[in-house]
Amino acid sequence: MQRRKFIRVSGLSAAAFLIKPSNQNTQEKILGFPDSVSVRCKGEWFSLKGRDDHWSFQDIEVHFKDVSNAISIYAQAPNRELENIKCSWNNPAGKKSYCLNDHWERGYGDLSWESIDVKRRSPWYILFSDGVNTLACGVKTGPNSICYWQASPESLELVMDTNSGGMGVLLGDRTLHAADFFAIFNLPGENPFHTDIRFCKMMCDHPVLPKHPVYGINDWYFAYGNNSKDLILQTTTMMAELVTDHSNKPFSVIDMGWSKKPLKSNEEYVWGDDFTMGNSNFGDMDVVASYIKKLGMRPGLWTRPLQANANDKPTLLIPVRKDQKDLKERYLDPTIPENLQRIAHTISLYKNWGFELVKHDYTSYDLFGRWGFEMNETMTVPGWQFQDRSKTNAEIILELYRTIRAAAGEIYLIGCNTFSHLSAGIFDINRIGDDTSGNEWARTLKMGVNSLAFRLPQHNTFYAADGDCVGLTTKVPWEKNKQWLRLLAESSAPLFISAQPEAIGAEQKHSIKKAFADAAKIQPRGEPLDWMTNPRPSDWKLNEKQIHFDWT
Repeated sequence: MQRRKFIRVSGLSAAAFLIKPSNQNTQEKILGFPDSVSVRCKGEWFSLKGRDDHWSFQDIEVHFKDVSNAISIYAQAPNRELENIKCSWNNPAGKKSYCLNDHWERGYGDLSWESIDVKRRSPWYILFSDGVNTLACGVKTGPNSICYWQASPESLELVMDTNSGGMGVLLGDRTLHAADFFAIFNLPGENPFHTDIRFCKMMCDHPVLPKHPVYGINDWYFAYGNNSKDLILQTTTMMAELVTDHSNKPFSVIDMGWSKKPLKSNEEYVWGDDFTMGNSNFGDMDVVASYIKKLGMRPGLWTRPLQANANDKPTLLIPVRKDQKDLKERYLDPTIPENLQRIAHTISLYKNWGFELVKHDYTSYDLFGRWGFEMNETMTVPGWQFQDRSKTNAEIILELYRTIRAAAGEIYLIGCNTFSHLSAGIFDINRIGDDTSGNEWARTLKMGVNSLAFRLPQHNTFYAADGDCVGLTTKVPWEKNKQWLRLLAESSAPLFISAQPEAIGAEQKHSIKKAFADAAKIQPRGEPLDWMTNPRPSDWKLNEKQIHFDWT
């Protein structure tokens, strides 16, 4: 085994690691076996002893296996509550480098290139660059732990969260395959954006992608849940007249507001809707789906699979967390087979109704009681557990997502508020940012433009990256929405428009007609040209042309 050695790429202040990981593979890897390994059990960190591919402490063992283009991490802790595994490398970067962060699920308007001195967790993967030379470090999609990187001028750490709920997982006698990590440098002449794209392709070996570009309409950003069958059919009729490519028909997605409300009860709390039937404003949902098809669009439907209702047995529910103040909502425990069967039945029902796309929402919040930007020191409040503690949170999420996928069959799935690295290879489409708006342009700029710019490398490498809707209403200036509409339509990413009928005149119809025509066809991926200095990029390369947007 060679000694570890460090190199510097010309012009790049990020030093990388070279190591010959095994006798079976003579190709040296950029990021090799770590310099130290530690684990956390019941709040206490333990340093493991060892080197290269095997580390241990008492009954805890962590070992590494060299695979074709990555290194796999395995852990055994038969008599422990295993909370975290941490791998550390020395001296990965110099102070002149900038790093690119991500989020566990969707972006919140804060994705950017930052100084390496900024202490921030980088979920799933991290890029270092000086603008010319780039180093990317990450884990393969679909890991069995929730992973993040943390960099400083002195060290690089990969931390794998192996909790089950808010407590350490109980592995028993089984070995956990926690994650597979690897790193790459940019190719000669390859800029950071294209290195990011290439790296994303390597992280996701088997993406599930739509057969054709995805576009259409969604009622949320003008109706905000105050919708009905008549309103859906009115807007579908209006927008269908603007479609020119009938070989790739658009979707008309019915968002929240369609499901049956709970009956009034003498109980203290009445929880979520019944997502297996339409309310009085919609009636039979299979009839609504058939009307949408007759109007020339493909029907889509929003749902919240983990939300419970007052008829559910307490034993089927995720326990009330100690920081949970609002008990007006309760959630199904996905480690209970009965709940997974119920979720699968509901998704299958939508398919039988004739819907060709299902947008499922809130799973990360409903599981852990926090939004992604709140998952800082811990993913959730400590001290609670799912019914089955033998699986990590990542394994529980993957089983839930795969259950939804299997039930959906060939219909498209949009994951909204879902974990990005765990959605890749399972869902066709993923909402990459927090909500845009039909009420205020500033929110669309923050959440929409930022998320699209920094998550486009994941488009058609992990899934189709949905930057969310154009909230085309009378409350948002048309001169701003017109630009957002063009960016989405020409970026190759999915385009969805929430069009308030009162806001649609001749000029809007002309722009929407062109946007639909653009979005219906295969296009080159848009590229933000000033993304390294501007978190809400104004300069873009779209269809081989440089375009400047005035967002302010």
